[in-house]
Amino acid sequence: MSKTATTSPKNGLRGLSVERRFSTSGVHPFDQIEWEIRDAVIGNPEKPAFEQRGVEFPKTWSQNATNIVAQKYFRGRLGSPERESSVKQMIGRVSGTIANWGREGSYFASDEDADAFEMELTAILLNQKAAFNSPVWFNVGFEEQPQCSACFILSVEDTMESILDWNTKEGMIFRGGSGSGINLSNIRGSVEHLSKGGLASGPVSFMRGADAWAGTIKSGGKTRRAAKMVVLNVDHPDIEHFIWCKAKEEDKAAALRDAGFDMSIDGEGFTSIQYQNANNSVRVTDEFMEAVEAGEDWALKARVSGETTKTLDARELMKQISDAAWRCADPGVQYDTTINRWHTSPESGRINASNPCSEYMHVDNSACNLASLNLMKFRRPDGSFDSAEFEHAVDIVFLAQEIIVSPSSYPTEEIGDNARRFRQLGLGYANLGALLMSDGLPYDSVEGRNVSAAITALMTGRAYRQSALIAAGATGPYDEYERNREPHNGVMRMHRDASYDVDSTGIKGELLAAAQRAVQSLRRQSIGAGENEEILRLGRRKCGEALPLGARRPGRRSVGPAPAGASPCQLTRIRGSRTTRMMSASTAPIAVISAPNAATATAPWMSFLLIVWTKYSPIPCQAKTVSVITAPVNSAGIAKATCVATGMIEVRSPCRRIACWRVSPLARAVRTKSALMVSSSSER
Repeated sequence: MSKTATTSPKNGLRGLSVERRFSTSGVHPFDQIEWEIRDAVIGNPEKPAFEQRGVEFPKTWSQNATNIVAQKYFRGRLGSPERESSVKQMIGRVSGTIANWGREGSYFASDEDADAFEMELTAILLNQKAAFNSPVWFNVGFEEQPQCSACFILSVEDTMESILDWNTKEGMIFRGGSGSGINLSNIRGSVEHLSKGGLASGPVSFMRGADAWAGTIKSGGKTRRAAKMVVLNVDHPDIEHFIWCKAKEEDKAAALRDAGFDMSIDGEGFTSIQYQNANNSVRVTDEFMEAVEAGEDWALKARVSGETTKTLDARELMKQISDAAWRCADPGVQYDTTINRWHTSPESGRINASNPCSEYMHVDNSACNLASLNLMKFRRPDGSFDSAEFEHAVDIVFLAQEIIVSPSSYPTEEIGDNARRFRQLGLGYANLGALLMSDGLPYDSVEGRNVSAAITALMTGRAYRQSALIAAGATGPYDEYERNREPHNGVMRMHRDASYDVDSTGIKGELLAAAQRAVQSLRRQSIGAGENEEILRLGRRKCGEALPLGARRPGRRSVGPAPAGASPCQLTRIRGSRTTRMMSASTAPIAVISAPNAATATAPWMSFLLIVWTKYSPIPCQAKTVSVITAPVNSAGIAKATCVATGMIEVRSPCRRIACWRVSPLARAVRTKSALMVSSSSER
């Protein structure tokens, strides 16, 4: 296992130690590969859209990569002496600048560790094992105060000053080569009155001006257009207008095309088509989706008064979303309840929007710098996944991303403050489709999803491990951590538990085992002092009291298919969402826990650990009741336990968050997609 950042310097915050895996001491990575001189030409060679002759690239890089890098990422005016002409210059500029920032920020335990980091990062970038988001390539080592984050989330209030300020902020973001997202639901709808008379314009009208602004500004002064995400809540008065705004423009585009106008991307006709520079997404809640499922009405609410402006059939509204998306691929859907359930910093503000591609979601007025790992570079010839090299690459790239946060510039003071207080980093991967196809796995298959889930779990666990080591060894925790300790650690536990739901079918080698080892570190990170840990100890003790003499609590083990004869434990929902956590405003019974066919010769009863919390969040903040409910098995082989409580209920085992847990001799729990299965087993 990689030891990229060791725990040795943590007590005195003396910096991180860095292991070499991709580079060799005394040998520069540039000297370990073959190079060649090429021409970068895009378009018709006789009249190219771009050309730069005599550029130096690694022999293994494709011509397509050559064209893209030369056009977009080589800095300096084309044809001038300052223009970059070699990948050595570009990668050296980026890795050297980041390493120097790390030295200045006291991230490393020694000069040797700093040098090792610089060479490891150079080797990773050179061999295409990973890549940063575009603003890093555009700006790092070139701009005096580089904007390094690709993704921003803005906010807007229902005032003209705020709306104009939104446009200004977006323009600054686009100029730096980045994209932004925003939720416009605070802006009153077009059916609502203004304070001085007349009706409001509504958010969709303001989207026109913002769209034109984005289409005019080229990101980073380069060739690509700006990227935007616009979000509107599903209960906004103008939601139908929002759903159809792009689809109707498609009809206009078709008419102009048929009339003979040039509808190419830069054609005269296409420039008159509105809303083309943003992705649109409808923000839906569990409440709305349940109304769709039940065929119930859905109310649109005024922004100012909160009154119902219109009532729609929820299914019909969902059909409109689907129909418009089928016509023009917009709007997308964002699941607000689920997103905020997995939010690590809810005490600092909820998640209202995302970046243009939706891989970054956090508080408003915030930023995130991104990087992607190239999965194909970690595939062995036999098709197995090199988990150790992947973990090491995660460590190095994640540390580089962390170093970037403080010296970066940001378009507004508020965004800069939030970036440095939260230090949001976005690490992902690319080439999943190629990896699966190389192994003959369909992209849309159980096996394909299993592989991607295991890789995601490995990357997530390793990145959070590295984050903890950086905090312990170099920087301390991010400023907002203490305020969000419990929800943050709760999400860590959710990640940990989700990794044990991954089926091993289709996964080769040690990948799944490595992923589960990685997320075990989240278990250690998420155990906090104080009330919640005391509650877990209490729960374990109470479950121990419920066990017959000599019985042992089942240990954690890998998840597999349900054993023959297993019976599902079920949490029957009376109020709230379909999860193990639900809300109730009354003292009526809110949960019935049952285990059909639970009778056995040795344990004709069932026990359930019940925790009732007073606050609804991803990890409970304060316990109201902790108890073990023991229910007899009736003649039908069913054990039922009914709880009466106000607040959030959660049924869980002492060691993992699940719907319910059978406490009996020789019991084994197996988590499946649909239910928890329990059966007798001699396994320990």
